[in-house]
Amino acid sequence: AKKKQYQPALYKLLDRVLEIGRNEDGIFYNAVNAKTGEIIDNKIVDNWGYVFDAYYSVWLVDKKEEYREAVLNGFTNLNEKYRNYKWEGDSHDGYADALESGINLYNREPVPELKSWIDSEMQVMYAMQQDDGIIGGWHGDGNFARTAIMYSLWKTQGTHVYPWREDVIIGAEKTNDETYIVINADNEWSGKLVFDTQRHKTILNLPIDYPRINQFPEWFTANKGEEYSIVSSQKELSGKYLGEQLLSGIPIQLKAGEKLIVAIQ
Repeated sequence: AKKKQYQPALYKLLDRVLEIGRNEDGIFYNAVNAKTGEIIDNKIVDNWGYVFDAYYSVWLVDKKEEYREAVLNGFTNLNEKYRNYKWEGDSHDGYADALESGINLYNREPVPELKSWIDSEMQVMYAMQQDDGIIGGWHGDGNFARTAIMYSLWKTQGTHVYPWREDVIIGAEKTNDETYIVINADNEWSGKLVFDTQRHKTILNLPIDYPRINQFPEWFTANKGEEYSIVSSQKELSGKYLGEQLLSGIPIQLKAGEKLIVAIQ
């Protein structure tokens, strides 16, 4: 009953924003007059994806397909028309929000064009950091850091090595059926490969992982009680593992210059 009560009003609001709030590329303006439909600021908003989170969340709950289509249409032209775009002028804060918008949605809808745009524009944002490590010298530098962490978690599929050392490099890529993890170190290293958990369940106690502002999306996650298969370039690591083992970390050793490859499903 409560769901039926909120739906008409919510749909009316969201539909109105879609009607008057987007440019020809399906991305939201900075500001519009909701009553008259007048465009007050025709620049596009850096938080475009965070606005789309509302539509995607409604789709997750109500399966209102036109809202998912609006999200998908909203980043179709990014890779062709919005490279090196001046989000909030020259502000790294605007770039960070635009990229977080993309990363958050790519986690749910892994469209190749969106991936290309994110990879390209992260290099633009990284170039804004000065030689001394400072970006802008104000609290918005934390936004830059958060975006960099979000990007790194994507590129490691949520895995990390412990203990961390500067010369130990880890990266990961997901295919249709498997996730591949590659680790190498300049010098001999021993430690653990640790996997992520479904944090929306284990920490926040949420029933679904709905897209939300400033979240660190989940990529490959291990679940307690489930079994996983690993094939590794180090044969002794290949075999079956329980989720609990992955969450506590798999002990590994690397020789200097060795490249370890782990495929997990």
